[in-house]
Amino acid sequence: MELSIKELLDRVLAMPERDRAVLAERLLASLEGADPDDDVEAAWQREVQRRITALDRGEVKTVPWEEIKAGMEKK
Repeated sequence: MELSIKELLDRVLAMPERDRAVLAERLLASLEGADPDDDVEAAWQREVQRRITALDRGEVKTVPWEEIKAGMEKK
């Protein structure tokens, strides 16, 4: 028996968050074809390092997720 997209989505959304994340990553990878472009991967690694350094130096302020979510719900 073949599942409809809605049935499949309902089942997937019932999965634990970590499992959904793994599934999403694999689905996206299947759309991208081959391995990510090395230049793009290197650029992301530089950006991640830049952000970590900025956090470590106290150059940026983090905001708790609850605060962001509350602000979005007000809008």
